[in-house]
Amino acid sequence: MLSTSQRTAIKKGAHKAVFEQEKLYQIIDESLVAHVAIQEAQGPVVIPMLAWRVGDFVYIHGANNSRLLRRLRQAVQTCLTFTLFDGWVLARSAFNHSAHYRSAVVFGQFEVIEDNLEKDQLLNHFVEQIAPGRTQDIRLSNPKELMATTVLRMPLHEASVKISNKDVGDDPADLDVPAWAGFIPYRTVVGPLKATAGLHASIPTPDYSAAYGERWEK
Repeated sequence: MLSTSQRTAIKKGAHKAVFEQEKLYQIIDESLVAHVAIQEAQGPVVIPMLAWRVGDFVYIHGANNSRLLRRLRQAVQTCLTFTLFDGWVLARSAFNHSAHYRSAVVFGQFEVIEDNLEKDQLLNHFVEQIAPGRTQDIRLSNPKELMATTVLRMPLHEASVKISNKDVGDDPADLDVPAWAGFIPYRTVVGPLKATAGLHASIPTPDYSAAYGERWEK
């Protein structure tokens, strides 16, 4: 179960709060992008970053000279958000239109992964999450590339999850309005693969569909 802190307590739409740790994991694993907030001298900045999870930690990476990563290396407090949009809810009244979504907010501090071997393992884990089996086919990172890369991790100890998936919420007085009501489902479709120009004809097309389930376009 997710623990509640002063920062993670959901006040607006509290009935949408979810406390299952597995729901947090699912949202992070599917979204792949974390919006990371930092406070700069000029004001707050939010930057989208590719992110992945291993166990109870979330990871981001980038070049050593990245402004964001240099700031996060200092163990400053930060906030990450993950959002999955699942569709529109069309009500009989304009006011009651809404959306289906899954979202997560994580608070905490990042720490630096210093060991190159651990960096390599974590980055390869990310590649495998994107495309299962790919690390067996590609050239893996060399020591120079690993030294030029910053990998940071944050524990998932302080987080909140909010899920909106309810039926149309029309007022009783609007139920006789002669307008269609229901949902516009929204989903992300992945694939099929498109080969880069100049790829040798002898190289077969791999199958990465296992990572995406029903979202994979056949």
